[in-house]
Amino acid sequence: MLVYYPTAAQAAIRAAYPPGANRRPEVYQFSEKSRHYQAQLKAFMDEHIYPNEHAYEEQLAASENRFAALPLMDELKAKAREAGLWNLFIPPGLAQYCDHGGLSNFDYAPLAEIMGRVLWSPEVFNCNAPDTGNMEVFMKYATPEQQAKWLPALLNGEISSCYVMTEPQVASSDATNIELSIARDGDQWVLNGRKWFATNAMYERTGVYIVMGKSDPDNPNRHKQQSQVLVPRGTAGMTLVRPLTTLGYDDAPLGHAEIEFKDVRVPLENILLGEGRGFEIAQGRLGPGRMHHCMRLIGAAQRSLELACKRVTSRTTFGRELSQHQSVREDIAKSYAEIEMARLLVLKSCHRMDEVGAQEARDMIAASKISVPLMVQTIIDRCMQMHGAGGLTGDYFMAEAFNYARWCRQADGPDQVHQMALGKQVIAAHSH
Repeated sequence: MLVYYPTAAQAAIRAAYPPGANRRPEVYQFSEKSRHYQAQLKAFMDEHIYPNEHAYEEQLAASENRFAALPLMDELKAKAREAGLWNLFIPPGLAQYCDHGGLSNFDYAPLAEIMGRVLWSPEVFNCNAPDTGNMEVFMKYATPEQQAKWLPALLNGEISSCYVMTEPQVASSDATNIELSIARDGDQWVLNGRKWFATNAMYERTGVYIVMGKSDPDNPNRHKQQSQVLVPRGTAGMTLVRPLTTLGYDDAPLGHAEIEFKDVRVPLENILLGEGRGFEIAQGRLGPGRMHHCMRLIGAAQRSLELACKRVTSRTTFGRELSQHQSVREDIAKSYAEIEMARLLVLKSCHRMDEVGAQEARDMIAASKISVPLMVQTIIDRCMQMHGAGGLTGDYFMAEAFNYARWCRQADGPDQVHQMALGKQVIAAHSH
């Protein structure tokens, strides 16, 4: 059982569980619903995911189009839906949109960790980025008409979606820098500009692109200059320029892409929330997504450590098992301790989000985003080293997991931006 000791809420918990209650007052436990899903998900992974890792890679390698949907994925999705392991990321406040989900961030964390043990598995459960964040955007900010057009297909896993924000010609870590133009022309918005690292953009089933650009560049409030609009796949003037790689990985079949928008026209009703609300939407979307990445990364680190433990007891050097060498034991010990620290930080951050919302929990979210990807990157690097040259190959999942951890240090805001914001908050909190 995972427990942790949140300082922020101890008084309330002690009041709810006075001395003599049949439970230590400061201990948190996952809900019965979460524990039920954890058991189901672990069994599903054992039966359907781990045995199909090689089959997945074989289908991907044999596909004429690397960004086409894989038959195996469709088969596994059907099994997951039948098992009720579907849309588990949806929080209680948005549970009216689906039959499953309804889990707090705290209760969802161990489920995302389990999925993170196989990098492509979240899609099996319709819990993969960027679709999770985009579905929440539709639930929170879209009009009923926009929801009716796109949300059911996304919730059912019939289509995917793409969030289009980062640009190659500016430092997009400052979102107010983005330059893609969103200009009003009669009853249409006209988009012109270039974007890149748009995840899911290459996937053949991506049906809608959420595009952020500047609709009011002269607004004195730089956070009111941006808007977000919906661009359906196949809209004239939108060109997928090229797929992009991170450390050589193209993340097929979902992929990342560079996209050109040249006089792309969409109806005025395709704007989300309203003109000038784009930055607000981005802030509301990215908080939970950052934590989902951290949750999954812990699963990748945990599996890497388990593989390393098996490896060091199956190889010998200089007359004894690798596991008997001091340096190996130290690396295993450090990795174990760091995973436990990362997990508890994520759980505390998730609980804080459940208490006060993502905006008020932004300090804890930033702390997690700063710490977890870098820590996991280091852990996986150690585990790769214990596997020798094989650790660098596709024979094990660790090289691609290392790539995932590394690009998470850029995705949803780079380390430095979160460090700057968190440092400012901490100084303000303690300098009076």
